[in-house]
Amino acid sequence: MLDRLDKELAFGREALDVRAYRQELLSSNIANADTPGYKARDVDFSTALAGALKKDGASATASNTATLRMAQPVSVSTSGSLAVTAKGHMSGTSTLTASGGSTDDYGRLAYRVPSQPSLDGNTVDLDAERVQFADNALHFEAGMTVMTSQIKSMLSAITSNS
Repeated sequence: MLDRLDKELAFGREALDVRAYRQELLSSNIANADTPGYKARDVDFSTALAGALKKDGASATASNTATLRMAQPVSVSTSGSLAVTAKGHMSGTSTLTASGGSTDDYGRLAYRVPSQPSLDGNTVDLDAERVQFADNALHFEAGMTVMTSQIKSMLSAITSNS
């Protein structure tokens, strides 16, 4: 039963994982706008999502029942340890692994070609990065809205008494 629910939400989860990874890249570009020699990086969302869905012959247009390599639940492991450097710190050995698996599966990172070269070798165009950041955030929010709607529909079907 739960595996069917998981498969139904797999595509949306993949899309949100790639969007979140892209948001990290874009925020890194913005943060390094004044770093000499920094090369702006990005990932093509559609290519990365298609690559994530191609595992076991799936495609972006296939049904949601395909097995996805990166569609793994969040897991907790005890492999790492936390350093206690002050009296008030709590020690612990648990680490949280985010869903989506390794970001290596999202495709190759591409470097942006600057529209105007800079003397210090930095390829970040702050205006373009801000637009890309806002666009990606908007698409992420839309994806969350769709996922929320799917979950509400499932809950409604599960809790209905008819």
